[in-house]
Amino acid sequence: MTDDLRSAELTSAALESKAWPYEEARKLLKRWPDGKPGGAPILFETGYGPSGLPHIGTFNEVLRTTMVRNAFHALSDQTTRLIAFSDDMDGLRKVPDNVPNGAMLAEHLGKPLTRIPDPFGKFDSFAAHNNAMLRQFLDRFGFDYEFVSSTDYYTGGRFDEALKGVLRHYQGIMDVMLPTLRAERRATYSPVLPVSPTTGVVLQVPVEVVDAAAGTIAFIDSSGERIVQSVLGGQAKLQWKVDWAMRWVALGVDYEMAGKDLIDSVVQSSKIARVLGGRPPEGFNYEMFLDEKGEKISKSKGNGLSLDQWLSYGPEESLAFFAYREPKKAKALHFGVIPRAVDDYWQFRGNYPTQPIAQRLGNPVHHIHDGKVPAETLPVTFGLLLNLVGVMGGDATREQVWGYLGNYVPDASPATYPALDRLIGHALAYARDFVAPTLHRRAPVGVEVPALERLDAELAALPPGASAEDVQNIVYEIGKSSFGDAGGFAELRDWFKALYETLLGTSQGPRMGSFIALYGVENSRTLIAEALARA
Repeated sequence: MTDDLRSAELTSAALESKAWPYEEARKLLKRWPDGKPGGAPILFETGYGPSGLPHIGTFNEVLRTTMVRNAFHALSDQTTRLIAFSDDMDGLRKVPDNVPNGAMLAEHLGKPLTRIPDPFGKFDSFAAHNNAMLRQFLDRFGFDYEFVSSTDYYTGGRFDEALKGVLRHYQGIMDVMLPTLRAERRATYSPVLPVSPTTGVVLQVPVEVVDAAAGTIAFIDSSGERIVQSVLGGQAKLQWKVDWAMRWVALGVDYEMAGKDLIDSVVQSSKIARVLGGRPPEGFNYEMFLDEKGEKISKSKGNGLSLDQWLSYGPEESLAFFAYREPKKAKALHFGVIPRAVDDYWQFRGNYPTQPIAQRLGNPVHHIHDGKVPAETLPVTFGLLLNLVGVMGGDATREQVWGYLGNYVPDASPATYPALDRLIGHALAYARDFVAPTLHRRAPVGVEVPALERLDAELAALPPGASAEDVQNIVYEIGKSSFGDAGGFAELRDWFKALYETLLGTSQGPRMGSFIALYGVENSRTLIAEALARA
């Protein structure tokens, strides 16, 4: 099959695919069926509030937007851009808990983030520090984006005409916003926030439009003086819902997604964009993450999971897999979901090469890797690695794990399986922090004792080189057997549960045939002997 035919087949399948990135991409095809006027690129945007450091939500939004952008490339040869917009003109509302020099920051509350000293002492401003962290964060994952500073656009004149448009349509914007506000807020609300010439604070005060064409307003400064001032050149910014709408119109944004908590903001900003004579972008609202108790994750509560924490225990592909699946469904985000995400990612990746093209396009790994899915496979699951490391104890080393893998994989080495080598590091960290503290090997009771004795005897009789399947068959047959007056297991799963609890110290675990082959028959017999000694 030629590349042209292969590409045509891909495009045809993508036009019908139910995978959400393709469904989103088709919105853009419908938006611009003949291409954007003048050949302008389709513009994707993600937003970032630099009053805090980048976090897992930032990663997810840029990742998901990139997936839609990649899907669009499969459907169209139109050029695209992705901008990461930092709202660094915003006034600092409160001192973050996770930065130094809080007292210094408190002296600058209300000022634009780009006009506040860097509490870390490394950059020209607090915003410059956090913007640098954002760029470093996005570069770490190889995202293709253009960084945009709100301050640069406000002070550099990029938004001047759009700001004059806001003044021309001032009443129309007020008509959209006022019905959504409480009475006390309506009394002081203004779409335009002037920067005080005396204090440098972004003021939340009523304003009077003096000359829309010239871009001038009047307001009462914090000193009580009436000030007539331009909104251009960084002397004012917009309330954020108005700012969002103005930005869409001024930049020609075609696609931006947002969290479910911003649905109302999307509605209001879309109305304002229309008042300004523009067209709101396409997009969808994704669900929020929940903690293990089902409560919304909050940075102030500290009940979330940071990006660095996830990447300590699982590779970035596993986080991308977690982000891809069911974005419109609330999902628990806690340490316990990481092993499942790792193994599910590798299972879908293993299925990918043999799937027909329609299934491939719905496979999460297609979107994680933009259709260039690596060929490397894993000889063991992450769950099996965790069981192995858990049995080995908290002082297990990477070299020791590779030694055990030699029992199970003839050509086991970091050079042969580099992805597995990285997973071993994650498994050692996860087992140390989450598995080892919970392990408790109980004593076998009742029918479990003769069952374990029979397992030991049959393992001893195995010929050298017996396969994991051979061992699994033995385990399975013992579970089905009856043991005289002692009786048998009521259900087969009771036997496997007994193995997990007495040998591994967990309530659930791997295929025991695979585990015994990996851990080694003699080592496994030692586990059995230790369990029987507790009986």
